[in-house]
Amino acid sequence: MSEANKQVALDFLRAMDEGDADLMARCITPDAETFTKGFAGVSGWRNRETMLATTAAFREVVPTGFRPIVHTVVAEGDTVVLEFEGDAVLSNGEPYCNQYVFVFTFEGGKIRRLNEYFCTVLADRAIMPLLAQMSEELAHGN
Repeated sequence: MSEANKQVALDFLRAMDEGDADLMARCITPDAETFTKGFAGVSGWRNRETMLATTAAFREVVPTGFRPIVHTVVAEGDTVVLEFEGDAVLSNGEPYCNQYVFVFTFEGGKIRRLNEYFCTVLADRAIMPLLAQMSEELAHGN
């Protein structure tokens, strides 16, 4: 099961990278949740619907994809740990290079919970304004 769980975790990362909410939906349970550790605005709990909506938004905000460089994938029992770096360019042309550790907990071969560790201050500064702008444009029908 550990090898299968590793593949699902890597598929989840590919979904995030490509902004593919459909692929992500196939990787996570109906009651999936994620918790972004830290103290910035992006920190906190997200449910499945928010996870999928954020992933779909990444297609616009991070048009290059995160271009992840995977360093470590470790699986034991129902847990997979994925360490990677991103090398993205945002929709405003700014580089976005962050470092991540994702700790996945599996249930029935799908991701039930994800704890995310990355520089939340960088994400707040670089990504949050773009997501807010996108939401405002959608609200005004642009």
